[in-house]
Amino acid sequence: MNEQALLEAVNQTMPFGKYAGRKLIHLPEPYLVWFHAKGFPEGKLGQQLALMYEVKLNGLEEMLQPLVKPHHNTFSK
Repeated sequence: MNEQALLEAVNQTMPFGKYAGRKLIHLPEPYLVWFHAKGFPEGKLGQQLALMYEVKLNGLEEMLQPLVKPHHNTFSK
């Protein structure tokens, strides 16, 4: 795991489901536990979700908060 992959995972947004649009680091732990039990999706997203599962399982979420980039609203007023 390199720094860039960790930074990408922390700032990746969930592309589908109940928590679509939420950053993976902000997904509820029970949701990640459910994925862990059912199986993570294939590919990069699955790897990122598995990483966030491990982060939350080991209580490292707070330590990674400084890596979260602010969400920019792309809609003009």
